[in-house]
Amino acid sequence: MSFRHQYVIGDLQGCYAAYLKLLEILNFDPAQDKLWFAGDLVARGEDSLNTLRHVKALCEQGAAATVLGNHDLNLIAVWRGAAKLKKKDKTAPIFAADDCDELLEWLRHQPLLAYPDEQTVLVHAGIPPHWSIDEAAGYAQQVEAQLQSSLWQLDRLLPNLYSKSVDDWQPDINGFTKMRAITNYFTRMRLCKQDGTLEFGFSAGLDELMPAGFLPWFEWQVPRTRKILFGHWAALKGEVDLPHARALDGGCVWGNCLLAYRLSDGHVITSSEQCPSL
Repeated sequence: MSFRHQYVIGDLQGCYAAYLKLLEILNFDPAQDKLWFAGDLVARGEDSLNTLRHVKALCEQGAAATVLGNHDLNLIAVWRGAAKLKKKDKTAPIFAADDCDELLEWLRHQPLLAYPDEQTVLVHAGIPPHWSIDEAAGYAQQVEAQLQSSLWQLDRLLPNLYSKSVDDWQPDINGFTKMRAITNYFTRMRLCKQDGTLEFGFSAGLDELMPAGFLPWFEWQVPRTRKILFGHWAALKGEVDLPHARALDGGCVWGNCLLAYRLSDGHVITSSEQCPSL
């Protein structure tokens, strides 16, 4: 199917009012247009429940697609009892809703990586410099298979996706350690070394002092066959635009804006609607 316009939208974080305002600005028509979401559909905005419902409905119409972010995975983990609801997250209404199981079943079947068009690849946090795009797609499928498996397998996986320590990527890495490392690259990465070693303590902007030996993952110059579209790093405010990478988290939940990247020409449209949760 050909679309009039396709847009990639950064982290919604449950900012429902700003999201609806952005759709209005885009003159979005689900019969003609398609949206791609960079993950973190839910968490700290004012209405994660209706945000999730709206995105799910569009995806089921074929008018949208999303990848999973770290807050989405945490929501699934809370649902399955593998994590506790964070105080800052405003997702409790999801668990009280009659359609909770339906929403979370749908969410766990979403991918970690998607291809919006022939020139781009979409992930939540990024792709590390030691992986090619094709390798990244293969690793994403390994985690997706477990997320989408039986509830028994899901319940075994989820507690193993969380660790305060960093897992080194080794050629022989396997088991849950490998699943956690893959998930961390796709959903939590900001800084890394050229060999893929991660650092989880830094979340500031690019003008702040970074730990020795670490750079933003997208500053390691490696050949890429597609432009990597990503969210997650709110402090960038969507201002990083490189030939091989484009930041799309405008930090709406922190008082900034939602961003929509038009695939046809790279033009960015913003919604300045303030998140009521501030």
